[in-house]
Amino acid sequence: MKRRRRVWPVLLLLLGGCSLAPDPVRPLLPVPDSWTAADRGTVAAARPARWQSFFRPPALTELITLALENNRDLRMATQRVEAARSRYRIQRADLFPRLDGSAEGSRTKTPADLSYTGNSMITNAFNASIGARWELDLWGRIRNLETAALESWLASDEARRAVALSLIGDVAHRWLVGRELDERIALAERTLDSRRDSARIVRRRYEVGAAPRIDLTQAETLLGQADSARIVLEQQREQTLNALALLVGAPVGNEMLALSSVEESVLRDLPPGLPSDLLADRPDIRGAENRLRATEANIGAARAAFFPRIALTGTYGTASAALDGLFLGGSSAWTLAGNLSIPLFEGGRLLGGLEEAKAQRASAVADYERTVQMAFRDVADALAARRWLGQQVEAQRQTLAALNERSRLSALRYLHGAATYLEVLEAQRDLFATEQALVETRRARLSSEVNLYAALGGGADDPSAPSPVPIGPAGGRIP
Repeated sequence: MKRRRRVWPVLLLLLGGCSLAPDPVRPLLPVPDSWTAADRGTVAAARPARWQSFFRPPALTELITLALENNRDLRMATQRVEAARSRYRIQRADLFPRLDGSAEGSRTKTPADLSYTGNSMITNAFNASIGARWELDLWGRIRNLETAALESWLASDEARRAVALSLIGDVAHRWLVGRELDERIALAERTLDSRRDSARIVRRRYEVGAAPRIDLTQAETLLGQADSARIVLEQQREQTLNALALLVGAPVGNEMLALSSVEESVLRDLPPGLPSDLLADRPDIRGAENRLRATEANIGAARAAFFPRIALTGTYGTASAALDGLFLGGSSAWTLAGNLSIPLFEGGRLLGGLEEAKAQRASAVADYERTVQMAFRDVADALAARRWLGQQVEAQRQTLAALNERSRLSALRYLHGAATYLEVLEAQRDLFATEQALVETRRARLSSEVNLYAALGGGADDPSAPSPVPIGPAGGRIP
């Protein structure tokens, strides 16, 4: 009895199998431990809020919602997740016994010269059975293949989250560019009205002989430049609306809304976290880690291919020479068989498969490290843009104030005959260019906040994040 009790744990261990996959080890992050000295004051901070809380304008949140529902790129990414989920379910099925039911009936006539009785015979045969086949996963080959398929599924879902996050950022960028162009068009129209008045005054002065013709041509040149700039901005705005409609997957409104009207409330403040925090929310990093785990599982499956494979098969059913006797007593029939397959000579196939799996793991490690480096760069670039663009805005505002005064003084000097109209032309041209550049820089500063939001992985509680994968009875996560 004691010997039997010792055998059962060994049998259970063999049926449960073992794994020959390497122990999962996360590579050391090839990035600095902290941000630059200029950004260390903003390190201690919360994670990004979900996008509904980060983006405040209702018009923008409505567009993002429509994009998440209608964008075709996101739909394709979602279908790729479904395909990976189906491949996982197919692979996971190998963990369980395969059952097949069958039924067969036949009627056979045997000629007299072939019959053992010397008379022709007609025989009937009927059977119904259930057959089972199960490969014992002693070395973890099937379980490692199931793990690899699971990690590939999770990696595809992280890729879907990355597409969703990129889509949210793209919609926000396009919407902000639209608001920038609205304000720049309004500035161009205001400048156009001002230059029409100036051109009318110069024409009147020319008609009464108080100004030379060169002044009139310069005034008309300024007027034409302002009108040309407005036309270019109108074209850019229409193209921006077209690009936004493509992202959203539906027509978008054509309402004019200046950047200044939403600048102070369009985004919530978003201070960054530590570099290691990137691992918690960046979908591309989590996807790279899933792909790394899949390659480690493939190594285990490749190693297990060198060992014997044992499969059990069996059938149980009933058989009879008459259909009405198929389910009578004494008609049961069964078979039980085992199959042992030992690889003896494969011509280097198994060794090549193992070397390929190891090379794929090395590639996955490099991909993981590169993804982390790119994530760190994305955050560092967004931090630098936020810091320097803020300073640029202040510098351009000071320049704009000086140019406004210069334009006013140039106009007064011209009216009093102390300056030529060329001085007025240069002053107004510089003023218009600086006004346009300031609006563009203000929008770029807001875009840097969107870039930082995306670089930090978006909101941890984002509704587009993948739902948890439940745990199945065999220990694996199932849909």
